[in-house]
Amino acid sequence: MNEHDNPSESNNNIPKGMIAFFAFVIVFLFSYIALYTPAISGWSFYTIFEEKMAEAEAQASVDGTELKDSYSGDEAAIAEGAKIYASSCAVCHKADGTGGIGSDLTAESKYGSTQEDLYESIANGREGGMPPFKQQLSRMKIRKVIAFLETL
Repeated sequence: MNEHDNPSESNNNIPKGMIAFFAFVIVFLFSYIALYTPAISGWSFYTIFEEKMAEAEAQASVDGTELKDSYSGDEAAIAEGAKIYASSCAVCHKADGTGGIGSDLTAESKYGSTQEDLYESIANGREGGMPPFKQQLSRMKIRKVIAFLETL
């Protein structure tokens, strides 16, 4: 008779590679739980997000302090600011900034004429028809427009 007629199960050991893999997975799982469970480690996606947002807000704030990264006097930035002005602002303020539908940018503004004031006006808009541009223009582009406006 053949051995195949009476199948039997032999008592083989589990392969060492399989044991090592299971051990690694168990150690990894406990480490992951210990490191990334907020109740244990205090780590949270929300805290990381809040920290990053606070950094971004601090960098983007214009709360009365001089803009750290001004483009005043930078000819390349002023030229780019002029292009942005021509495409986004000249429709209302005219190419020379003397006003049309929009206010005269060469005269003294009732909202102020510092870089912070100009940034606030461009980014958030003003009552009376000035739309906000912070969705269409990045902070850098707005600063370049401000550098151009300083030359008018």
